[in-house]
Amino acid sequence: MRLKPTVTCLALACALASQASLAETTTLRIAHVWPGGSLIDRELFQAWATSVEEAAQGRLEVEVYPGQTLTKSDQTYQSTASGIADIGASAQGYTAGRFPLTQVVELPGVSASAAQGACILQSLYDRGALDDEYADTHPLFLFTTGPGYLHTQARAIETPDDLAGLRLRRPTPLVGDMFERLDAQAVGMPAPDVFTAMQRGVVDGLSFNWEAMKTFRLNELADHHTEIPLYDLSLFATMSQRAYETLPADLQRVIDDHSGPEWSQRAAAVYDELIRQGRQEAEAAGDEILVIDDALDDPDWGPVLQETIDRYLGEHGERAAEVYDDAMALKGQCPA
Repeated sequence: MRLKPTVTCLALACALASQASLAETTTLRIAHVWPGGSLIDRELFQAWATSVEEAAQGRLEVEVYPGQTLTKSDQTYQSTASGIADIGASAQGYTAGRFPLTQVVELPGVSASAAQGACILQSLYDRGALDDEYADTHPLFLFTTGPGYLHTQARAIETPDDLAGLRLRRPTPLVGDMFERLDAQAVGMPAPDVFTAMQRGVVDGLSFNWEAMKTFRLNELADHHTEIPLYDLSLFATMSQRAYETLPADLQRVIDDHSGPEWSQRAAAVYDELIRQGRQEAEAAGDEILVIDDALDDPDWGPVLQETIDRYLGEHGERAAEVYDDAMALKGQCPA
């Protein structure tokens, strides 16, 4: 039996509409704080974007906006929650007071490398310990920077007493409180602004991990480095809940396949490589590097670090203490 022309045309139109729907491309915009062209930008976020696009077979396009070009570092999480960015990546510490349980992993002595810190943090999230802190977004993966040390111009730091009178960029309020207790002036500012501040003498030094010293070119300015693990900065890559939920189920699976422990460890691998390069850069420049072994047991630094831990857990209550105990237990399961 032959179909009537109108029926034939209708069937053809439906088929074409269906094909057009399948071919429709959704654009996702990633906002992150790291400089464009940096190893983190290239080997983590650009790599993530390329892998997602390939897995989605042309139905997802991912645009990467590095270096605070879409949203400022301290606004990245909220900008993602509100949909200004589809995906945001930055430090939890830039959103003060929002992530007290997450930031337990930033306490001195919790982790010894980016790989170990990422494993601990991602595991805490996967176990549900941190769910409430990310309830308004769809987390992709969580990771850390590795231990942050002290870096100064012209003045070596051997003991806590040597910090007195210095103006130091603080990476987190927790470390800032530590600086203030040691009679230093804690200065808050986003990581990309530190180079200019140090160049102009606004700050005398800072606490950063070796990756950041390389990424933000601070090895060009600092010539004294004290490897005392003051903190380990927590980081996030999270997605707008609305952006995730509007994707069809198969594209949600693509995003899910690019989330969790695998990408957390991929992020950590980039960090640990940059940590190696950053330290090597300072060594090659002939900088002085002082290593404080077994910092928590060190007679000078140990009491300062332990007081920092106790103050934080006391301020944030029983739940924070439970997460800290979980984190320390996971340290034994997560290789450094």
